[in-house]
Formats: sequence, structure tokens, C-alpha cells
Amino acid sequence: MNRLSNISLIALSLMVIACTDSTPQETVTVTAAKPVPSASAAKVEAATNLPQISVQLYSVKDDLKADFKQTITRIAAMGFSGVEFAGDFGPYADDPQGLKEYLASVGLQASGAHVRFKHFDADNFAQSVAFYKTLGVDSVIVPWDERANDPDKINELVSDLNKLNEQLKAEGLRFGYHNHDEEFEAYQQHTFWDQIARNTADDFVMQMDVGWVAYAEKSPVLYINRYPNRTQTTHFKAKLPKSFVATEALAGKRAIIGEDMTDWPAVINSNIAVGGTQWFVVEQEEYPDGLTPLEAVALSKKGLDRIIKTL
Repeated sequence: MNRLSNISLIALSLMVIACTDSTPQETVTVTAAKPVPSASAAKVEAATNLPQISVQLYSVKDDLKADFKQTITRIAAMGFSGVEFAGDFGPYADDPQGLKEYLASVGLQASGAHVRFKHFDADNFAQSVAFYKTLGVDSVIVPWDERANDPDKINELVSDLNKLNEQLKAEGLRFGYHNHDEEFEAYQQHTFWDQIARNTADDFVMQMDVGWVAYAEKSPVLYINRYPNRTQTTHFKAKLPKSFVATEALAGKRAIIGEDMTDWPAVINSNIAVGGTQWFVVEQEEYPDGLTPLEAVALSKKGLDRIIKTL
């Protein structure tokens, strides 16, 4: 079983104390809901609680449309434990039990699903809840909302998130929100991401997309540590900071996990020690150097596996 190194743990402790963010005039507050464990305690925690690895199926959306079952089979062969859905269920759109059984037959389970608000409106709520519960999904996440970086509408979004969280909680489902880079723009001395986190319940999932945080040139470790136990699922996406992309000063880096500029060991350590993370969800939205989506996903999975082995 993989274990955290003493060096990584010392670095993590220092990050919780000293990590700062470039948001103007922002005071960094680390919530004390879960204290950072000692080195020995965190090593035990890492050994027993290493998250499982799934893939966001949006990464291979065109392959799914072309051949759903073959694509899922190839995903399973890469060593993933689960898949996160994004609205494409292939021939199982009306058969969640059949889809659950098919996934099990190739050694996979549903780690979660990205679902838009419209699928939980009054006309669709009961059907959507039944579908995802039958499929075995316990965590549904809103992937994007245009109000998320609108100063005049962010609190309306937060209100809608809170309302739906209570409704889904009553049905036994966890609910949350997924970021892009826009949520890390400045808002009232902090960020839009902070505004969502600070005004939602402690059981509301803040599904961090590490790639978009890196692109926004923020510290993913800072935001994981700031909201303990809120990143129950984390998107592991490789993206380069926007200033590098703008100047094409890529220094041989590319959007593949382990070949990018993200300090993945620090992210993983923070996920385990503070974030309460249960799933690392690999997502690939860029396919460098002519790689196919499946090839790029396979390389990112191998990169992540290599990083985990070094911990």
C-alpha cells in the first residue's frame, strides 16, 4: 500500500500554516474542522484511506457516442475503479440497473455524476433521483453555472444550491458544485469559490477541478485546506497556468498528469489529510501532440499511478 513520505507530510503541514493566495486584500482563514494530523497519524491514514481512481467520461465523449461499451471496456483496462457520468449512458439511458450491472461486469462502479439544475426541476426530480440511486451514484455535482462569477447573481446561485442540497440530502444523495477558472476571480475580498463554500452547508461537496485552479494561477492546496472535508471528490486534470499558455513558454510541459506543472504530491497529501477525498477523478479536456482522447487519458492515468507510488 502506498504511504506518504515524511518530507511530503512536513511540506503539507507548512502549507496549511503558510500558504497564501494572490487574491487582492484577502485574509486567509483555514477552517479548524479537522486538524492536520501528525506525521505518523497521517501515514496510517494514507495507508488505509487512499482514494479510488475514476475517470470523468466527458473526457472521451466522442468515443462513447461511437461505441459506448467498447469505450467503457478500454477505460476498465486502464485500471480505473470507477467512472463519473456526464449525461451519456449509451444504450442504458432508460436502464440504470442494467448499466450498473454492466459496469460491475467490467470491474467498474459509478463514482458520481455531473448533472445540470434542469434535471432536478419539478418535472424531472423524481425520475432523476430514481435513476441515479438505482445506478449506484451517491454524489451528484452541478458542473457549471453562468451565475458563478456574476457579482449580481452569485447569491442567487448559492440559494439554489442550498435548496437542492436539502432536497437531495433527503433522498440520500450528496450534492455539490464543480469549478472552472472563473470561480477563482476576486469577489468581495475573497473569490466566488469562497463565496459558495462559505455559504453552503459543511456537507455540500466542493468538487475541486485542480486543472482549472492551476490555470487560474491559484493554489489548489490552499483551497483544499481552507475547507476541510469538502472535497470528497477531486478532478485530477492537467492544465498549464494561463500566463504560460498565453506566452507559449511551456518549457516542455503538456496537459498530461505528471508532465504538467502541478505539484500533485502536495495535492494528494492535502486531499487525504484534510479534504476527506474519496475519489480522484481523472479528466482530460486537452489532447496534446495528436493524442486521441483515450490515449491521453491512459497517459494521465499512468502519470498519476507513478506519482502515487512515490508517496
